Amino acid sequence: MGRPFDFDNFVQTAGDAIVAAAPDGTIVFWNAAAERIFGYKPTEALGRSLDLIIPERFRERHWQGYRQVMTTGQTRYGADVLRVPAVHKDGRPLSIGFTVTLMYSVEQEIDAIVAVIRDETGRWQEEQALRKRVAEL
Repeated sequence: MGRPFDFDNFVQTAGDAIVAAAPDGTIVFWNAAAERIFGYKPTEALGRSLDLIIPERFRERHWQGYRQVMTTGQTRYGADVLRVPAVHKDGRPLSIGFTVTLMYSVEQEIDAIVAVIRDETGRWQEEQALRKRVAEL
């Protein structure tokens, strides 16, 4: 058998953001890629609401879905990628894609929801430019 797998190192150095939030939406984990994508250092994000990265106009819809997942324990975004707008610390818009997994306590209560997030802003901008070009033709 090879060397033991260093899971903590993997999570911290993963190329995709890994963000965990408590059932109330408070950020409880924020890796280095989350800092790179969203601009917030872990010390700025931890303990804050997910509203930190959710554009204001989408917050109500986000929290409706979030509460439903916390109540039912079910989400289709465990396997299906959800693509949504987000916002960087400096205010610029982002386009992200993510999947989630629910983490349970020993008592089978939801402890956290963990999202693996990829910045898809470049892809989204390319698609918008292509749509514009097709419309012009």
